[in-house]
Amino acid sequence: MQFLLQGRAGEHADALQRYRQNAEFFVCSCIGKGAVNVPRTPGGVMYHQRWNNLQFVTSASFLLTVYADYATVTGRGAVRCPAGAAQPFEILAFVKSQVNYILGDNPRGTSYMVGYGLNYPRQVHHRGASIVSIKTDPSFVNCQEGYSSWYGKQAGNPNLLEGAIVGGPDEYDDFADERNNYEQTEAATYNSAPLLGVLARLAGACGGLDEYHQSVPEVALSNANHTLRPSHRHRHASEHLEIEQNVTRTWASKRRTYNRYSVTVTNRSRKTVRGLHLGISDLNGRLWGLDKARYGYVPQKWLPALRPGRSLRFGYVQPGPPANVWVTGYKLV
Repeated sequence: MQFLLQGRAGEHADALQRYRQNAEFFVCSCIGKGAVNVPRTPGGVMYHQRWNNLQFVTSASFLLTVYADYATVTGRGAVRCPAGAAQPFEILAFVKSQVNYILGDNPRGTSYMVGYGLNYPRQVHHRGASIVSIKTDPSFVNCQEGYSSWYGKQAGNPNLLEGAIVGGPDEYDDFADERNNYEQTEAATYNSAPLLGVLARLAGACGGLDEYHQSVPEVALSNANHTLRPSHRHRHASEHLEIEQNVTRTWASKRRTYNRYSVTVTNRSRKTVRGLHLGISDLNGRLWGLDKARYGYVPQKWLPALRPGRSLRFGYVQPGPPANVWVTGYKLV
């Protein structure tokens, strides 16, 4: 492809031109400017299948990054798409949105890179990570014992598989952090490998992240399904807990305008918050990141407490204004 874009294809130009057409069809479809576009979840990540969907996201993001750079260095410029030209910086901005989603900028506030951020998968479907280290217990663990003694444990993995990318959420941005949920929690090297190249490019070969943020601005990426909008904040504070709601995405469907809301509950006290209960009214859409309780909503089981300065995040999608969210009870310990 580089030879073709540089005008060095020679007698192979016709054959390589067909590769180029397919490559640009792929680029346009991924960023939402094609005649047929890659589906996305409500949270905005590309979606192909439930079982290990993020392998396709990281691989596609790598290919988009490479093509955007080829288009720049060869002077090719914009990619001609059915829904309008796509500049290289726009392609990279879309790639950045996919990486941000993987690292936690998503409706659940979950980082799908193990060990990155505060909320990441704890029960990765990985034999070595889910069985206690030989340094802790040097006794031999055979295959049958590994399954019967360790596979079904409800606790988090004893070994942190740091840097691994798991399969990720389903088409509704839902994710169950359970070891036997291999479709979503299994880690794979072909998930992580393409992302390394993308992260290296986004970090910038010379100037680091600051140079990247200057050269790849935040832009509005839109298609028939999704449009990124500036955040609109709704903030409510009590003596110890602060609740902030942001509109993180807006799109139109069937003559209705839908908003994706991200809600952050932050412990502003100097003590740990336990037994948090939230009340929610005027909720007309799907909610994720909380469990329904007898009275209101509670944090999911992986987050039994909020230490000072820490936050709980959840989200929902609905048309119109935000739901009302308030604290109904908690304990300071």
